[in-house]
Amino acid sequence: MQAMFIEPGNFKAWLTIEAAHSAADGMGGRTESWEETAVTYGHIEPVAAESRFGADQTLETYTHRITIRHREGVASGMRFRKGQRLFPILTVHDPDETGRYLVCRVKEQGL
Repeated sequence: MQAMFIEPGNFKAWLTIEAAHSAADGMGGRTESWEETAVTYGHIEPVAAESRFGADQTLETYTHRITIRHREGVASGMRFRKGQRLFPILTVHDPDETGRYLVCRVKEQGL
């Protein structure tokens, strides 16, 4: 497979990578919190937008592709944060299997 070329100048978005942690809440349940694991630059590319209507409200969903430099520990179930915007990670893959980049498919909801 030919190595993929990505323009380094495209990595302009300052992103925080967060992982979910759950802990006992003292009443038999669990609470979920998000902890920052890393910060990195990335490229955010919009892929699709969808609007669903139901229960007298509209839910906007946007699918993006976020490309970052390869790093260990990034997995589905984590999320990216850019300011107040949240991008839950659905899939992670190395597009050309060279260990240089990770491409993450994410969904952003409710803008």
